[in-house]
Amino acid sequence: MTDLSAFPISKKWPAEHPERIQLYSLPTPNGVKVSIMLEETGLPYEPHLVRFDANDQLTPEFLSLNPNNKIPAIIDPNGPDGKPLALFESGAILIYLGDKSGQLIPQHAAGRYEAIQWLMFQMGGIGPMFGQLGFFHKFAGKDYEDKRPRDRYVAEAKRLLGVLEGRLEGRDWLLGDAYSIADIATFPWVRNLIGFYDAAELVGIEDFPNVQRVLAAFVARPAVERGLMIPKRP
Repeated sequence: MTDLSAFPISKKWPAEHPERIQLYSLPTPNGVKVSIMLEETGLPYEPHLVRFDANDQLTPEFLSLNPNNKIPAIIDPNGPDGKPLALFESGAILIYLGDKSGQLIPQHAAGRYEAIQWLMFQMGGIGPMFGQLGFFHKFAGKDYEDKRPRDRYVAEAKRLLGVLEGRLEGRDWLLGDAYSIADIATFPWVRNLIGFYDAAELVGIEDFPNVQRVLAAFVARPAVERGLMIPKRP
């Protein structure tokens, strides 16, 4: 039997199936990137819920896997050269799982870097900017009398949506005909922006029909529907 005892996180979240990829996550836009990827590829995995309301992400066990105290993180007991691999950062995990499965990342060099390019666009732009908009529109920041911070992120969110809108013109997905890790990274954040953050009207989502079209195709995928609910909240 696979032994994960060398990883302190396995003491707080014991593995029932240690031979599978261990996923430590929460169904947030960053978290579901990896559960969706795992569902799409069919790689065997075991999810573990990291509860922010209980500050699980700040425990020594979780920090032993990700010192940046963010989800998601994984342990692959069958990593490169057959050795266990611990990995954090959702973008890095998507690339790793794409390479491991041979799916959802182009195998030719030019296509591979194009996918990574759009993945980095999400990681560096869409995620942080949409997240800040959510803070200033829905959470504690909404009570600030000065609306300039909110308006700054609204303007940047609109700009980023405009980049996506132009890219998706005449394309089914960000890379064209091929669904990829770039889409898996991007569209949970678009969904969160107009859904959970309730910012559809604020950013004028009706002005971005291509984004809406591809978001609808994304959430209609069975693996996406499943992955959006993993790990299951209590």
